[in-house]
Amino acid sequence: MQRNVDSKLSSQSELWLKDFIDVYQTLSTKNLGLLETIYHKEVTFIDPIHQIEGLDNLHRYFQHLYENLSSCDFVIEHVISQEKEAAIYWQMSYQHPKLNKGKIVEVQGSSHIKSQEDKIIYHRDYLDLGAMLYEQLPVFGQLTKWIKTRAAN
Repeated sequence: MQRNVDSKLSSQSELWLKDFIDVYQTLSTKNLGLLETIYHKEVTFIDPIHQIEGLDNLHRYFQHLYENLSSCDFVIEHVISQEKEAAIYWQMSYQHPKLNKGKIVEVQGSSHIKSQEDKIIYHRDYLDLGAMLYEQLPVFGQLTKWIKTRAAN
């Protein structure tokens, strides 16, 4: 899938987007310094649980996040871009020793990103927090799945 994304991002004006995709598909605790190459120092990062302002705070957030994971991988599946912003559709696979009995969890999500000065100034993630977290907890997971089933009927 990565090759298809690369072929669509060949123009110089979208180099910031290609860099973002490349970094996210290789990000780990060992290379969090790469965040500085793609994010603006005044970045706003939003996910279903947090809103983070500034590159230093974002770096600390990622450091804490990755410290608790056994593994975390992103596969970029589709990108829609226009000028200085993009929608990115991805699949995250992660492993946490206390969630899903330590087995890999896969979550679909998307990100809306905007660039300024060829770096990401705004990043908002959209994902099913229940699928990512709540459903992976022993008792709460069963309750969350039951609620989803009842709501669907």
